[in-house]
Amino acid sequence: MKSYNIALMGGDGTGPEVLREGVKVLDAAASKHGLKLNYTDYDFGGERYMRTGETLSQSNIDELAKHDAIFLGAIGHPDVKPGILEVGILLKLRFALDQYINLRPVKLYPNVETPLKDKGPEQIDFVVIRENSGGIYTGMGGATMVGTQNEIATQVMCYSRPVVERCIRYAYDLTRKRNRKKTLTLVHKCNVLTHAGDLWVRTHQEVGDADYKDIKQDYNHVDACTMWMVKSPEFYDVIVTENLFGDIITDLGAMIQGGMGIAAGGNINPHGVSMFEPIGGSAPKYTGKNVINPMASICAGAMMLETLGEDKAAAAIDKAVYDALASGKIKSMSAGKMGMGTTEVGDLVASLVK
Repeated sequence: MKSYNIALMGGDGTGPEVLREGVKVLDAAASKHGLKLNYTDYDFGGERYMRTGETLSQSNIDELAKHDAIFLGAIGHPDVKPGILEVGILLKLRFALDQYINLRPVKLYPNVETPLKDKGPEQIDFVVIRENSGGIYTGMGGATMVGTQNEIATQVMCYSRPVVERCIRYAYDLTRKRNRKKTLTLVHKCNVLTHAGDLWVRTHQEVGDADYKDIKQDYNHVDACTMWMVKSPEFYDVIVTENLFGDIITDLGAMIQGGMGIAAGGNINPHGVSMFEPIGGSAPKYTGKNVINPMASICAGAMMLETLGEDKAAAAIDKAVYDALASGKIKSMSAGKMGMGTTEVGDLVASLVK
């Protein structure tokens, strides 16, 4: 029996609630497919920070690094200044564990409402790969004459060839594995960002020409991509892009797949420890009311199993999510409007896995 050690980080607000349902469904899939999942709970988040003044120490990171994966609920506490927990926990882990891929499936399930007219599940099924460790978010730059009329601030989009190439190769490999349209679309703004953009464009072409001749190469400027994602999402198979542009278009992707209640993400180190989470945030106003939608957490658990190489168990969860939504028993993806409680949604999906 294969065994995996999973670090659980419920975090803040409704994070622990959705994580519990994700674990419930993971356990059903593990039981069906002969896996053993060993969980360790960690209380990193707002309550711990207010109690101790600490976010995440190096010893905490070293301990988390011993696991096969990290399963996160949500980080964000109303009594903690924005940025402290996000930078001190999420970004710190991302850089320390070199989680250089942000993986965001954009998949519309049946009976899930999308704001796109006349589009259904057959038109909305693609993946966005966002480079997760470079670019503007590394914080390179500075400011001078702050507070004066002549204040100047810079923020640098910095990329090296190795950082770009490892992201591009991951994207080509995933496009090949999906085996759908076999098309990899690079999204950038190379007509204006001529230096950084040129590096991405050349790397995309050179890697594809050398090692992925079976994959079609495509390119969109980021502003054009935001239009086509809305007008013709069926054009896309896999999108690869840099950090800032990826941050923007993945939120657009979440909306066209039905909202934050169904959108899951992974921060991936293909050769190390990855972290998986629903992307909707901690939603503190719904804490303890059993009304928050756990579907994104359940989908994040499936992503975790797939990344660990357990494709059959992951597919079982995805099918159970599909069947649960196709049944019509879940009325909405919005908190408090699902027609059943958080735990009941988890029970339904877990029963369909079994």
